[in-house]
Amino acid sequence: MKKKNIAKAKKARSTGGRSKRKAKTAPRPAAGKSAAKVELQYIPWHTIPLEDLKPLLQRQFVVGQEIMLARVLLKKGCIVPLHSHHNEQLTYILDGALKFWIDGKEIVVHAGEVLCIPAHMPHMAEAMEDTVDLDVFTPPRTDWINKTDEYLRKVK
Repeated sequence: MKKKNIAKAKKARSTGGRSKRKAKTAPRPAAGKSAAKVELQYIPWHTIPLEDLKPLLQRQFVVGQEIMLARVLLKKGCIVPLHSHHNEQLTYILDGALKFWIDGKEIVVHAGEVLCIPAHMPHMAEAMEDTVDLDVFTPPRTDWINKTDEYLRKVK
């Protein structure tokens, strides 16, 4: 019995304490079948038509697997009504300024600045001047993709 324990100890030292069993790996596709391939996308903004939502608001967007990038064009005075969504949002102002009413505060985000909006946090905004805004959403906004975002399309 003593010899058996000594042999086990030597084996453990020689393998760094690791078992020689093969690690389990994810199953590979069967011959002739391949896993769904994710395609690389290269999309210049000028190739995406501008979507007119209301007279002072236009947008374009690109959708990846788990993320969405939107370019939003707002004319001075454009109001984005109070809303919330389950998506996390990053807003980066390229040009202009947006005033947000969010979390009990008024925050003006200027060109070169970013606002990180947590999921489910109600917010509204007003364009203080003509503004170009990049919004990143994760996961993608299905209401935008399906055009069921009535809160943005209503004209007062």
